[in-house]
Amino acid sequence: MIRTERLTKRYPRVTALDGLTVDIGPGVTGLVGANGAGKSTLIKILLGLAPATEGTAAVLGRDAAREGGAIREQVGYMPEHDCLPPDVSATEFVVHMARMSGLPASAARERTADTLRHVGLYEERYRPMGGYSTGMKQRVKLAQALVHDPKLVLLDEPTNGLDPAGRDEMLGLIRRVHADFGISVLVTSHLLGELERTSDHIVVIDGGKLLRSQAIAAFTEVTASLAVEVTDSDTHPDGAAALLAALGGRGLAATAGTGHLVHVDAADEAAYDVVRDVIADLGLGLIRMEQRRHRIAEVFQDAQEAVQ
Repeated sequence: MIRTERLTKRYPRVTALDGLTVDIGPGVTGLVGANGAGKSTLIKILLGLAPATEGTAAVLGRDAAREGGAIREQVGYMPEHDCLPPDVSATEFVVHMARMSGLPASAARERTADTLRHVGLYEERYRPMGGYSTGMKQRVKLAQALVHDPKLVLLDEPTNGLDPAGRDEMLGLIRRVHADFGISVLVTSHLLGELERTSDHIVVIDGGKLLRSQAIAAFTEVTASLAVEVTDSDTHPDGAAALLAALGGRGLAATAGTGHLVHVDAADEAAYDVVRDVIADLGLGLIRMEQRRHRIAEVFQDAQEAVQ
């Protein structure tokens, strides 16, 4: 769906993208990076709205530098910033955007009604958008990105400004874009947990450089480490510290986590029995014992440690 080769974008005082080479296939791909990492710049180059300083970018097999118009005919774009005219209804706006994408008038009206129903705005479709909540405005922006039935949509920070419930609803809509309609999605966010829940594949960039491109299932695979959380007791006011010392005495490598959490290296299933017996001998309460999974945040931690 997307391919970049040594893609670089320099501004007078900053390098937004620095030799970025990445391939993005069908499905839901999360593009994660801190604010200023180059996410929005990449989207503008992919849409043919900004030239690259060096390197190449292709979307759906088309060169972004030379075929921006053709790319925009087949790609939907949901911008990060607020761009909705307040005195226009959602129906009028989305119909207009559908016509701009080349749909005939009757098809534009039909597609608009279907798309607004999909994003949950059908009952509110004739109200001026100036009276919409932030969540409703985000849904309108998603609708206009989908109305012309694109092959790919680029969603720039789609959960910005939403409360937790609104974020969950938006993430559900994003999953359905691919599951129900087969439209591939590239979604950007600086919130790691959102992309971990939503995406099939993750692309991590920092300072305009690629840190990791990998399937979510492969990255968040189970590790050989146990996460053990315990309570304190009268005889052991710091239960985690007591557990840590006792496990060391039984030959298990363990490290302290946050709060009452201890991470234990579990080479085989016998480690589970040892941990259970030690907790019982100490008189501690066991809150949970489970295999740890890698988290996306560890990519940034590893990169920072490498720099240091």
